[in-house]
Amino acid sequence: MPDHTEQPDNTEQPVHAEQSDTAERSDTAERPGTAHTARRAGDAGRSDLTALFDATGVPAAFAPRVTARLGDDAAGRLRDDPWRLLRVPGVQPPQADHFARQVLGDSATPDDPRRGRALVEHLLTEAARQGHTATPAAEVESALGRFRVPDARRAIDDALDEAEVLSLVEEPEFDESMLEDEDAEPPEPEESLGLARWALHEEAAAEGFQRLNATAEPLLDNDAIKEARAGLAEDRSLALTASLRTGVCLLRGTPDALAETAILLVRAATGRGLRAAVVTATERAAAGLRDEAGDETPVVALHRLLEPLEDAAAAPGAVVFARSEQRPFELDLVVLPDAAGLDVEFYAVLVEACADGTHLVLGGEPGALPPSGPGQVLGDLTASETVPVVDLEPAAADGPLETLTAAVRGGDLVAVEAPGKEVVIVPAADTKEAVHRAVQLVTDSIPRALGIPVEDVQVVAPGAAGDAGTGALNAALKARLNPGPGAYGGFDPGDRVVVAAPLPQAAIGETGTVTGAADGVLRIAFTGGTVDVPAALTPRLRHGWAVTVAQGRGTRRPAVVAVLSEGAGLSRPLVATAFGLARRHLSVVQAAGPALARAVRETGVPERRTRLARLVVQ
Repeated sequence: MPDHTEQPDNTEQPVHAEQSDTAERSDTAERPGTAHTARRAGDAGRSDLTALFDATGVPAAFAPRVTARLGDDAAGRLRDDPWRLLRVPGVQPPQADHFARQVLGDSATPDDPRRGRALVEHLLTEAARQGHTATPAAEVESALGRFRVPDARRAIDDALDEAEVLSLVEEPEFDESMLEDEDAEPPEPEESLGLARWALHEEAAAEGFQRLNATAEPLLDNDAIKEARAGLAEDRSLALTASLRTGVCLLRGTPDALAETAILLVRAATGRGLRAAVVTATERAAAGLRDEAGDETPVVALHRLLEPLEDAAAAPGAVVFARSEQRPFELDLVVLPDAAGLDVEFYAVLVEACADGTHLVLGGEPGALPPSGPGQVLGDLTASETVPVVDLEPAAADGPLETLTAAVRGGDLVAVEAPGKEVVIVPAADTKEAVHRAVQLVTDSIPRALGIPVEDVQVVAPGAAGDAGTGALNAALKARLNPGPGAYGGFDPGDRVVVAAPLPQAAIGETGTVTGAADGVLRIAFTGGTVDVPAALTPRLRHGWAVTVAQGRGTRRPAVVAVLSEGAGLSRPLVATAFGLARRHLSVVQAAGPALARAVRETGVPERRTRLARLVVQ
């Protein structure tokens, strides 16, 4: 369970506006939908919420976040059940209790069924933010007890009745030693709990992988495959064979090896009359890979391949795609060289859009930074032993950047010689100095010394929060690069933005520049084209001079400034991913001291509780 449940502060605390500013993808378990509502009704709902917050002492600045999460009727929903406030990112149980007391008075008691139900959902949402799709019921019961819920089982049952939470009963693994003891009692089935959203998507993904494997036939005959393999190194030859003969296969290697192999597979397939494409996480990544592959190799961003529908009604937070089981991809081979960043929900969407007989190749780096949303699909598929896994040999490191990144992947933070300033380490005594150094590097040092313009420099940090997080970095960078009042939903023309939660117009991690604004609508130039983002969707954007490593993954830049401070969730996968984003130059603003080397050496991929490995073999 989340660490904060271990010793909860049950003292009532008011909600503070600054706690609502959460930008992470995994915080969006109930994001705003795409359905349009009448403007008049929306205005009335927002006025009602403002009045409710004014009466209960909640800052008015918190209202947009609540409306985005709960809808235009948020005030009515909160009057009926004030603990619904726990669904808003940043709100913790003591604050929800305080709000409930303001709304309900003395009738807001610890044993209120609405409170117990909300706490169950909150605990599972917190677990999902850590990547889990399932949590043992016993752990949930224990955490509820620490929040003074008198009947934890009843609270769980109430949550199950609402259908937002599912009971996930798993039969225990067979133990051969039981055959030797006639009196041994078989172990009881193990009950876990999961949010319905993630549990159902995990089941859908498992069913999709099973279908693709069951319906796959070789895309080429043996003679054609043998011809295609001629002259290839053994690992590339195995990758080509697996991609052409099996429905789903995994490739493991460095990002460069995966990209190179993806291009090789698609060229081999299209050169023999097959329909194939390399698929990337963002339009910017697709453009970069297209420069390497050439126009003859189809490269497309996943968001564009799925064909999002801008005006379709959807569940809260969802983006509706035209490509689905009813209208699947018209492709024989789909290759994702960087598939490790997709959460289980996106995998469910992806496999559903693959027709029977489509071959799906998924690439990932061993020990890669896990997705920001729940699940660990590549790891679970590997553990299931239901798909072939091919390890790709990396090319020899031939420069300071490559040498440093390869060492970090191996658990060692080394000093490298960089006469061409490919790598520069910039020490910082504290987070305030780290922010100052980062601004100096972006606006002066890198453009002046290396000739790399500001627009080609990307700052990355482990997270959004903190004195050296992307929030603080973007505030400082905006003040220097494009000062303004944030007149349009916090943005001004000229601001660089990043998509922090999915838009119909752009995927998470896509960066662009605001080119104009009117009536709350932002016009943004992305790599794939200029789009209009309505005011209702601007909360899904953040300033993008600095992005989290999770948002930046998969999209390499000419220059990267990595700002690393102690206590920022440093790990070997995170540092390796951050360093690997740089093509020509990497500046490391080192404010973590010895903690950085220790994290690279000792902190790997955190364990996640998921079900896919079992589901895919059932």
